[in-house]
Amino acid sequence: MPHHTSARHTRLIAALATVAALALAGCSASGEGTGTDASGATIEHAFGETTVPAHPERVVTLGWGSADAALALGVVPAAIEAQSYGGDENGVLPWIAERVNELDAKVPEVVPSSSEEPAYEDIAAVRPDLILAPYSGITKEQYELLSDIAPTVAYPDKPWNTPWRDVVTIVGEALGKQSEAKSVLADIDATLKRTASEHPEFEGLTVAAVWDVAGTFYVYRPADARVGFLFDLGFTGAPAVENLANGDSTFYYTLSYERLGEIDSDVLVSFSDTEGEATAFLAKPYARAIPAVASGAVAAITGTQLVAAVSPPTALSLTWGLDAYVTALSEAAAHAR
Repeated sequence: MPHHTSARHTRLIAALATVAALALAGCSASGEGTGTDASGATIEHAFGETTVPAHPERVVTLGWGSADAALALGVVPAAIEAQSYGGDENGVLPWIAERVNELDAKVPEVVPSSSEEPAYEDIAAVRPDLILAPYSGITKEQYELLSDIAPTVAYPDKPWNTPWRDVVTIVGEALGKQSEAKSVLADIDATLKRTASEHPEFEGLTVAAVWDVAGTFYVYRPADARVGFLFDLGFTGAPAVENLANGDSTFYYTLSYERLGEIDSDVLVSFSDTEGEATAFLAKPYARAIPAVASGAVAAITGTQLVAAVSPPTALSLTWGLDAYVTALSEAAAHAR
């Protein structure tokens, strides 16, 4: 542990030294001081509040969905965090690449991502004037270190728990594009409302969303954005999902295979990386104990790109994956009890 802490401390010092060097280089190159530009919005979040620049020009996005929100608002980030799940060989998600192309821009620089800590040196090298992480897992210490690089906006409450609509709103406020954010949300809500009206078979059906991976069975709660997406389409929450949570306060919980028969819902949405994994799951005795599996009312969402697009959705991915998602849900609803 001491060795790990020392190594981490060394990396952080190096990152902050890089920030200072780049800042000095920037001032020297321009021949001007930092100036007294008016500040932009002050945004409250889990670690306090952040006053952002009035006109940020070099934005770095971390976590999930904030790059999508910025692009939906017409702002191309200077750098985005790599997404290994669903992304291409460079860590760029397909809907990101498509939107950048629509804006006739270049794909932003991609900084490495890690479940342990942000890539401070890579982020500092981009020389950002704003860091957006409203749907992320950064800790208070990491937030403070990122704030030494540039004003940083964290999540409003809990890590990895910000509704996708709130991500759009927060990013819109940070970028001074509140009206554009409202327009983006209105367009998406209209799409969802139209889709729900085209699929009245969803109305009132109870749903449970699950993922069986690496020997662990995950159940997603109503607070999770991917479940909220299903509610937007007309489904309702299965009471069993909350009843089995056992007081867990997160957006998901794990369930022992012996209890899967208690997941009583009209439709089951299951996520899998491949068709083979989806088929293997449905063939397991513990899966066949689930009522929706027994009735054939399963929407098997497969493939890393589609899974990433809908779990949870973003300002760009929601519409990108909507048709395929709705097709799978409709086929499952046809078998609902």
